[in-house]
Amino acid sequence: MSEEHLTHLDEKGQAHMVDVGGKPVSNRMAKARGRVTMKRETFIMVVEGNAKKGDVISVARLAGIMAAKRTHELIPLCHPLALTKVSVDLVPDSATCSIFVTATARVSGQTGVEMEALTAVSVACLTIYDMVKAVDRGVTISDIRLLEKSGGKSGHYKGKT
Repeated sequence: MSEEHLTHLDEKGQAHMVDVGGKPVSNRMAKARGRVTMKRETFIMVVEGNAKKGDVISVARLAGIMAAKRTHELIPLCHPLALTKVSVDLVPDSATCSIFVTATARVSGQTGVEMEALTAVSVACLTIYDMVKAVDRGVTISDIRLLEKSGGKSGHYKGKT
């Protein structure tokens, strides 16, 4: 097979977990971002901390961190990782009534942490939706993507911000 094959498929095209046992340990990092957009009234409620379910920003941050640690339980072919750091930052943007969610995951290991960063962002965004859906059914989650990754054989990747 060429270098550009799907690593989670064996030579028969069947799904399998990649054997990373022979890969060298390296420091790896991945950063992902997503966006939650809502009505202005909802945005103000979130930013001011007046949601009936509590502090939306803090709860979403914790949900994202917890999700990163459990990624292997959610994505069937992901390896369980001993994460060394996960951060989830939520930045309100009043011009667009959006919350930008950025997650950074780090590990010293044999496989990358892209899925952990993406899972953290996804769950943090879903948590925001869950906490405000009673007052705003039109909330949208969008633009979830990998921004950057480093470490491992494939080296450094930096996408569009």
